[in-house]
Amino acid sequence: MGTASMTYEQLNTLDVWRRFATITLDKMRGVKLMNRIDTKYLLTEREVLQLLERAAAMHYRVQVVEDNRACRYDTLYYDTAGRDMYVVHHNQQLSRQKIRTRRYVESGVVFLEIKNKSNRGRTRKRRVEICDKEFGDFAANSSAMALFGELSRYRIELLSPALATRFVRITLVNEALSERLTIDLNLHYEDVRSGVRGAIERMAIVELKQDGRTDSQMKIVLRDMRIAPFKVSKYCLGTALTVDGVKKNRYKSKIRDIRKRVEADEN
Repeated sequence: MGTASMTYEQLNTLDVWRRFATITLDKMRGVKLMNRIDTKYLLTEREVLQLLERAAAMHYRVQVVEDNRACRYDTLYYDTAGRDMYVVHHNQQLSRQKIRTRRYVESGVVFLEIKNKSNRGRTRKRRVEICDKEFGDFAANSSAMALFGELSRYRIELLSPALATRFVRITLVNEALSERLTIDLNLHYEDVRSGVRGAIERMAIVELKQDGRTDSQMKIVLRDMRIAPFKVSKYCLGTALTVDGVKKNRYKSKIRDIRKRVEADEN
């Protein structure tokens, strides 16, 4: 879709990083916001660069892991044979769940993550560390299964790997450590069950994560840039791009919107 995105290497060597203070992964633990309100936006790469300039001027800090400002994430989403988690989200049911394993490449850490969205719009994520070899099958890990047994709405025997995703993430945090902004670029997908691949090029999914009790400078900046919230799930987007035979009416229009934005930015 479109021309190639900026590479991992290019994202790590942007001139704007000279104007950012940094924050380590350890210090970011105070900004986990595991129970939060999320607002998503869709930006072109050009708009991302503008946003980074504005963020630097507002003294946001960039997370650094092993001297990298842009970090690689590998994620494996689990679902039922009928992709029930996808269908629930596609059908706009407010209460929903995602179950995934995620590899944080630069830090070498792997987690099982269970993410619940409430009918009040709050997102709550719980996770437990697992071994790298358990990325594709965590059933033998007792800690993972304890969390799964506590939180999962689905039986383990009904789930299997469904969608693999790869992207590069930039993470910013404000001075007060009250909100986090993640910028996901270079999104690549593979339907694990068929091998079909897809990608979103030259675009970023940006997510503002707040505890819901604070004002946000970043919301004001995005509004000034005339960028409206854009409801999208990376899992649903990747499924719509790579899987035949699933309901995808809502995501067809989103994919068209993304293509139009890319074409407009390139002209």
